[in-house]
Amino acid sequence: MSVDGWNTVLVLGGIRSGKSEFAESLVADAPTVRYVATSAAGDPTDAEWAARLEAHRDRRPGGWTTEETADDPRRLADVVASARPNETLLVDDLGGWVTVLLDPAHQPADDTATVAELADAVRACPARLVVVSPEVGLSLVPTTPLGRAFTDALGAANRAVADACDAVVLVVAGQACWLKTPAASSGTGAGAVTAVPATVPAAAAQAAVAATATPGGARDDRAAALPEVLTPTTAPEPAGVPWAAPTMALPVVATGLVIQPGMELPMPDEYAGPQAQERLATLDVPGAGLGVLERVVGFAAATQGTPTPASWDSVRVLLLHGDHAGGAAAGSPPGESARRAAQARAGQGVLARLAAESGASLQVVETPASEAIEDLPALDHEQVEQALRYGWRLAEEAAEAGVRLLVLAACGAGTDAAAAAVLAATAGAEPPAVLGRVVTAGGEIDDAAWMRRCAAVRDALHRTRRSPRDAKDVLAELGGGDIAVATGVLLGATARRLPVLLDGPVGLAAGMVSRDLAGQARHWCLLADHGGHPAVRLAADVLGLDPLLDLRLDLGEGANALTALPLLRSVLSLAAALPARPDQQHAADADATAGADDAAGDPDAAAFVEPEPAGPGPATTAPLSPTEHAPQAVPTPPAGAAEPTGSEPDPAGRRAD
Repeated sequence: MSVDGWNTVLVLGGIRSGKSEFAESLVADAPTVRYVATSAAGDPTDAEWAARLEAHRDRRPGGWTTEETADDPRRLADVVASARPNETLLVDDLGGWVTVLLDPAHQPADDTATVAELADAVRACPARLVVVSPEVGLSLVPTTPLGRAFTDALGAANRAVADACDAVVLVVAGQACWLKTPAASSGTGAGAVTAVPATVPAAAAQAAVAATATPGGARDDRAAALPEVLTPTTAPEPAGVPWAAPTMALPVVATGLVIQPGMELPMPDEYAGPQAQERLATLDVPGAGLGVLERVVGFAAATQGTPTPASWDSVRVLLLHGDHAGGAAAGSPPGESARRAAQARAGQGVLARLAAESGASLQVVETPASEAIEDLPALDHEQVEQALRYGWRLAEEAAEAGVRLLVLAACGAGTDAAAAAVLAATAGAEPPAVLGRVVTAGGEIDDAAWMRRCAAVRDALHRTRRSPRDAKDVLAELGGGDIAVATGVLLGATARRLPVLLDGPVGLAAGMVSRDLAGQARHWCLLADHGGHPAVRLAADVLGLDPLLDLRLDLGEGANALTALPLLRSVLSLAAALPARPDQQHAADADATAGADDAAGDPDAAAFVEPEPAGPGPATTAPLSPTEHAPQAVPTPPAGAAEPTGSEPDPAGRRAD
């Protein structure tokens, strides 16, 4: 997609314009999609109409689910209104919906009220929603009463839904033209609406919208500070189509990648890290050095395979958005995490602003919805497999784009409780000891919500007391979609030798799970700050990840790491640019000069030292006579050494004693 920041979008287009294919591309990044089909089956003898419907079905990935509303058009508003924040819906299309709405079988009906109900549901929808509709306003007025009724009803529906959506795009001959963008819809009214070509990158589109939103078309300088907000281009794996990793020799069954315990993934360079820290001791600094931040240099050196590591110039933030149902989410306002994710897509909010300051790109990733763990498994095993592979592919995609460091972030209702459940299952922790306090939007501590979360984790552990504690079982029963995708990211990053900056309970819980699949993964992780979170403290202790800082920041998972990132980069830049101390430099120059002289001299006439026979006095050397070779520097005899008594060299090249 070319415009980011939308939560609901209306895709308009004529017949065979490509509107449905474009709408499907908008949700290609979602792990699962609920496809809402509105059209009736039609005349069973109409082969051409049946072929159209079949073509639509064939394009849908196997992981999508389909829901039909043709039997009751008024149910479409209920489906949209009842969608959860972590869901993605694709409604195709309003033309079929209006056709059924006007069908005599559904009369008498209040068409205007039904359209208004749908618009209200779209406006309040917390899920990502894409609605497809034919554009009928460009054609001639129909000559039949039925045709006029259809175009009037569909035109009214298009206007109402367009007003309710964050964004509207018109597809003409396969080319998308954005009529309404999120920035424009929240701007200064109708004059703020801007058309942005589909080929314009996200950052450029945001800048163009910001420029037209100011008086006289002057560019708003704030647009330059927006981060590069990315939409994942790696769609979830269709059912039955295995994905093969191109970078590692991994366990494979029928050409498909199998993520399983005991994978042989690479380790960081065991020599580069210590060499880099030894080099730090020679740098020309007025004080004692970098202190605990020396570990940053050692970590970067080991992961880059060089004693002089470069600063992380290309950083990508992966924001994993996924909610947990049931008591795990107690105290979380409905739709709050979806609002945070939408903020990030629009380049707004704490995480996006910090990413912009650091020059990092930001990628918002929708993860599978997680069930209430006190009653049901969070995911089924097939969803776990898909989430792991999806996370792996996200890391692969980052590595292919030249990213040097990943920052793992998360937002979602119930993430703290899910992480506490994972820690209880993998580290034997007591849930109340690792479950952070619940703080309301007003900054107050909600003890009742905290107790509900504790009860949910306790009940989940009781429900699974006889279940296996293998990594995938823990993810299926307790972890959920965000932790499963995060685990896949850690494994994929390890396979591509890509370091990861962790921050918060989801990332650390994923670290705990990943150690049972590939113990090498934790060696590619760096923890900047524990944030005062009890789950992060415990998991870091188990994984051997000592936090570099103790700032006790609580800006949201991922934001704490971005706050520390400029400091870490400065340390790496300083370590790479500072020269050695003068004494170290002189010694290095002397060694280099001696090596150069030895290389330039005549091998047959070079000075040559022979060990002295056993006897009193130290061994000494003297240069060859000037007639035999150009004068060489004479080494200074050590203190207390006997002075030579002769001046003529013996045949072996030694002075006579």
